[in-house]
Amino acid sequence: MVFSSLLFLFLFLPVALGVYYLTPARYRNFPALAASLLFFAWGAPRIVFVLMVTCLLDFLAGTRLQPGAVPESRRKAILALSISINLALLLYFKYANFLVDQVNALLATGGWTGLSWTRVVLPIGISFFTFHKISYLVDVFRGTATPAASYGRYLLYIALYPQLIAGPIIRYHDVYQQLGSRVYSPGLFLDGAWRFSIGLGKKVLIANTLATAADAAFAAGPDSLPCGAAWLGLFAYALQIYYDFSGYSDMAIGLGRMMGFHFLENFNFPYIAASITEFWKRWHISLTNFMREYLYFALGGNRVSRVRTYFNLWIVFLISGFWHGAAWSFVLWGGFHGLCLSVERALKDHGVRPLPKGVAVPLTFLLACMGWVLFRAETAGQALDYFQALANATPAAAGLGKISAPFVDPHFITAFAIAMIGAFAPLLGLGRLLPSDGGNAKPAPSTSALTMRFALSSALVLASAMALAMGGFNPFIYFRF
Repeated sequence: MVFSSLLFLFLFLPVALGVYYLTPARYRNFPALAASLLFFAWGAPRIVFVLMVTCLLDFLAGTRLQPGAVPESRRKAILALSISINLALLLYFKYANFLVDQVNALLATGGWTGLSWTRVVLPIGISFFTFHKISYLVDVFRGTATPAASYGRYLLYIALYPQLIAGPIIRYHDVYQQLGSRVYSPGLFLDGAWRFSIGLGKKVLIANTLATAADAAFAAGPDSLPCGAAWLGLFAYALQIYYDFSGYSDMAIGLGRMMGFHFLENFNFPYIAASITEFWKRWHISLTNFMREYLYFALGGNRVSRVRTYFNLWIVFLISGFWHGAAWSFVLWGGFHGLCLSVERALKDHGVRPLPKGVAVPLTFLLACMGWVLFRAETAGQALDYFQALANATPAAAGLGKISAPFVDPHFITAFAIAMIGAFAPLLGLGRLLPSDGGNAKPAPSTSALTMRFALSSALVLASAMALAMGGFNPFIYFRF
């Protein structure tokens, strides 16, 4: 089940929220947990039991991980074992097929028969809830958060359906108090509904429309992909993945707000960044925070020599790339970003002044787009073919060539124009008009603003529902991870 489906919008969500608010506030964790397990079981009925069992093991481990609970050596052993179990499951479900394929490819070069292997089905969201589990174990071990008061409360943290499938990555110490008590108000609920409708529109009306052109460009071979189509297809994909993933984050944040939870922001106009370093402070912020807090600092962060710091940056993003998917193209993507970050850090350490913003922003956007070629391509060879098309070094003719249809469609042109304006809104002085989550302390909207939001939200949901009814299934990009 996905957020951008008629089943979720008009059956699951109304029933889940209705039962949730009909339940007394002190007992609302129960309907929230039941709805979350049903939501996950809908697409992975067998894996839900694996999730519940491993969460039980985590919960039991957490009772021994608090400082002073048991001798220090035993605490460390419990932490290492618990993290190892979760990572082993992630490696098996996500990377076993990839590793067997690599072994079989090596065997084939020597003329030997490959290994017989039954393909493993990837559970949706395993990359995200594995990181949530690690956050819980490490936070309790460090003493930055107390263990969950009950198994059900911990299971709710892992399985909470707004963020279960594709994040944002919620660190345990950011929400553990909310698992016990939350703030409810009509204003927060309406604010969440507004944010959810914005995310739904970003996904269904913009990202799905851009996907048609992006898919056509990346599916074309080097002999049929002209330079102009390659560039336009790349820009379409850069906008598609931004609106797709930030749209999901908006929906998750909105749903959480409707249930009384406050999740931190996951995107902050990444394409206006003036460096790749700044880009990663704006793109998938929850992943950046997780990698910095639980991996980069563990490697020594910037408390080591300059060369080791550069290496730490590179290795963190290499691992981040492999976390995204079991393919060499993801590894190359992570290595590319790690290299950019290391070079930027080295230039800064040697006193090189940053470029003017008017040059730095377009250059950073271009570098990010080069990275998206690696991210979107199915193989390293396909990525190389696409780079050649961008350089006009393929046999295809210039311009849009034979695949021009998706790029001249009025729906694509409209969505592309709106997407460009929205992605660069702060540079155009329009950032304040777009939604953001300022926390519980932000002032309540005026009556006229609420009326406008209600009208726009209704229009977005209606338009999105019509598009879903007429179009095919187009899952969120990050469901692959």
